[in-house]
Amino acid sequence: MLQDPDTDLYGPAPKDTLLRTHYIIPDEYKLQHEDVLSIQISSLTPKEYDFFSQGLPQNQINIAGSRQGGGALYGYLIDANGEVEFPVVGRVKLGGLTVYEAEEKIRAIAEEYLEEPVVRVRLLNFRYTVIGEVTGKATTINTYNNRMSMMEAIGLVKGLTEMADMSNVKLVRQDGDIAKVYYVNLLDENFIRSPLYYVHPNDVIIVPPLKQKPFRNHFGQNLALILSSLSLLAVVLNLIAIFNK
Repeated sequence: MLQDPDTDLYGPAPKDTLLRTHYIIPDEYKLQHEDVLSIQISSLTPKEYDFFSQGLPQNQINIAGSRQGGGALYGYLIDANGEVEFPVVGRVKLGGLTVYEAEEKIRAIAEEYLEEPVVRVRLLNFRYTVIGEVTGKATTINTYNNRMSMMEAIGLVKGLTEMADMSNVKLVRQDGDIAKVYYVNLLDENFIRSPLYYVHPNDVIIVPPLKQKPFRNHFGQNLALILSSLSLLAVVLNLIAIFNK
């Protein structure tokens, strides 16, 4: 993965030397309808006056079994209008914002009611799927890392097989009601600068096989049969030659 023709393909690269730098262009995920957020607000305000910490509002939902290792999570569901409802504060528009923008918006609102609030927002329904030529089992992964690279995502399924075509990986990305299809080259080091470098929630990563895989599979399976047939044919021809003398 991430090869450079000048150093990776033609001889060893110099050691203990900075070879290149790449500026990453993050394509931050924008929150959408049906996303579920963990929103934690703490402050110096006494608990009896902190309405954010008093019970669960009506729009919080239980995500049973979504956490790796089991258990249940509670989160705020973004409704069809892109809003989340808080006690006292009312409805707050979070759809269309990044996780960090949502964090800043909630902090600004909380400062009107609480003393020195600290806000932490995490996306609970961050999941993606990897299928095709993967070493582990093709599966859907749940993660709480809101900024995960394509390499990290593939690493969680134990990497790719030796027959994976890393130069032609298909990425299906959901953008609202639209499914967008991209092809990426994981062999090119410049992929680090691609806006597709980071995985988004609900991404489907499809790793195709190399073109020679069918030939290799069929040839490998039939090689023993072919050799046995050739050996048998050689024996038969030898016997025929002996009887004809």
